[in-house]
Amino acid sequence: MSRDTKAVVGTIVACTLALGVLVTTMIGARIDDLGGRIDDLGARIDRLDDRLRAVEVGFGKVDQRLATLERLHLPTPPPAAE
Repeated sequence: MSRDTKAVVGTIVACTLALGVLVTTMIGARIDDLGGRIDDLGARIDRLDDRLRAVEVGFGKVDQRLATLERLHLPTPPPAAE
């Protein structure tokens, strides 16, 4: 191999390695960014879950109060005939 051929092959190898490192770094940064976004989504889901649980508790209280009012204000049905 001539000196020029070795120089061209060396340049191609060096550029390929540099491009590989650059792509790997960029992909790693994108994955890190995606991980942060997933963590943020998880936190938002947790907050939504807490809010939904509070609504469930509130509806439970309303249901309990309604049952109490129904017992106090609605007449009891007549006994079933046997």
